[in-house]
Amino acid sequence: MLIRKAKLKDVPELYNLINEYAKEGTLLPRSLNSLYENIRDFWVCEKDGEIVGCCALHIVWEDLAEIKSLAVKKDYKGMGVGSSLVEACLREAEELGIKKVFVLTYAQGFFSKFNFEEVEKAKLPHKVWGECINCIKFPSCDEIAMWVDLEKVFIKHDSEV
Repeated sequence: MLIRKAKLKDVPELYNLINEYAKEGTLLPRSLNSLYENIRDFWVCEKDGEIVGCCALHIVWEDLAEIKSLAVKKDYKGMGVGSSLVEACLREAEELGIKKVFVLTYAQGFFSKFNFEEVEKAKLPHKVWGECINCIKFPSCDEIAMWVDLEKVFIKHDSEV
């Protein structure tokens, strides 16, 4: 399996994968337009020419980024795909000089493996909540806000799963 930056040709597969989870209420839906506009944010895991996972690193400010749209095909869960995608995002954030990365998630245990810690949502900039207006759970969000200081996290520096 190969972890790489997403390409425009990946958008239809990303759309299907992300929106499968959106139907379950665990991810925000993404339109094709949004995916094309933000393709540079995305990392993918590819196996035999098929996208089996994706994750985005969205820059929010000079020192803050968000991990978004982490999705792994159900047949590949538990095989390290999600971890490898998060590591790729954290490595990229580190290379860009980002100090903190946050996530809104239901998978606290998963993100705690990368030293993410729970944080009050009020500590995140208001700009973050612009996308939340599109969520069916707004304004009663039940996701947990977590963040990590990148100086505390161990990041693998290879790109193979």
